[in-house]
Amino acid sequence: MRATRGPGGQRRRVRVPGAVLLAVGCLPGITALIAVLVLARGSGSIVSHHSEHPATTAPVPPPPHHAPRPVIVPRSVWLDATARHEQPAPRYDDKVVAVFVHHTDSPNGYDCADAPRIIRALYAGQTGSRHWDDIGYSFLVDRCGTVYEGRAGGVDRPVTGAHTQGFNHRTAGIAALGTFTAGVPVPRAMTDAIAAVAAWKLGLADIDPRSHVRLVSSNGLSRYKAGTTASLPALAGHNDGYQTSCPGAALSARLPEIRNAAARLQGR
Repeated sequence: MRATRGPGGQRRRVRVPGAVLLAVGCLPGITALIAVLVLARGSGSIVSHHSEHPATTAPVPPPPHHAPRPVIVPRSVWLDATARHEQPAPRYDDKVVAVFVHHTDSPNGYDCADAPRIIRALYAGQTGSRHWDDIGYSFLVDRCGTVYEGRAGGVDRPVTGAHTQGFNHRTAGIAALGTFTAGVPVPRAMTDAIAAVAAWKLGLADIDPRSHVRLVSSNGLSRYKAGTTASLPALAGHNDGYQTSCPGAALSARLPEIRNAAARLQGR
């Protein structure tokens, strides 16, 4: 390593390979000095300068906002072999970007230990008289805050549902067991559980529960003509996408606080 002065008197370091230095060192004094200067000026591969402008680094993207997966009771708990029927293989989307909240329009005064029987009855009605291939909801939540797996296909996968006509793709349906019309109390354990499921499910795609997302209607019987792109809440009520009173005025009024709770669970 040799030091020389460049234009303006600035010192710069010159890195010269060892073999060249050995050869130069064998030359007479003034000849050796001239040789070093020639090497410094003529070979870009052996000259290094301290940059006047420090290198810039690319901005680091923020980490995804994931939430912990809540405890989810598997469907095998409520769907025994005697009630199960043949059904086609599950269908999947690429991801879930929105959740729709529903109520099941069933009695509220149940014992939480009886929730599996209630879900089994909902399944029987939807797959029986309605001729659906499975229960429509992705998840069901009882008044004690217990979360149940609904539609088959894997709770952590983007299963295509049957819960919100026109908007079953790239969405999940969360059903609150009960009827939550105006004036009916909505248990805190239930809203906390809905927030936990929504935070986790939307977090898999890094979706803020307080945001709006764009979804394309697949059915003209929804609030939007088929093919129309709608801007809907990422955590929506059934009535945001379909002409219905579901999930009831009382539960609809709680959706803003559920969105905020879900966002907090995602660390937002």
